[in-house]
Amino acid sequence: MSKSMKRVQAALEAAGIAAEIRDVGQARTAQEAADSVGCTLDQIAKSIIFRAERTGDAVLFLTAGGNRVDAALASACAGEPLGKADAALIRAQTGFAIGGVAPVGHVSPIRAWLDPRLLDFDIVWAAAGTPRHVFSLDPARLPALTGAIAARFTSG
Repeated sequence: MSKSMKRVQAALEAAGIAAEIRDVGQARTAQEAADSVGCTLDQIAKSIIFRAERTGDAVLFLTAGGNRVDAALASACAGEPLGKADAALIRAQTGFAIGGVAPVGHVSPIRAWLDPRLLDFDIVWAAAGTPRHVFSLDPARLPALTGAIAARFTSG
């Protein structure tokens, strides 16, 4: 098990969540992840990272698989302009590589927002620290688990 996946598992266990981490092969898209676990596209909780222009920090937007983060709405949530986060910033702040960013287990604290669409489901799936692994959980646990604030920041 990779160090990244171990951090995710430890964060889930610390929160009292006994999640099964599943190997889905290389899931490059939310649709591929959904197909591999047999759920709808919107049950995939995508971790979208932006760079906060004022602070330079990474910020996290957890969104339903079929939705796209609207940059203007996301900037309004963050209270500052947002730009593209590069792989180095994402790795430095979250500890994860692009494609495997989990909602939990980050190496540094991160401000986060949650797409309310995810709360429409009993179960959602999220990256477990690698592009090949996912875990499921009750999305109602996400706000407390991640510190994410439910807000409208998507188009889709």
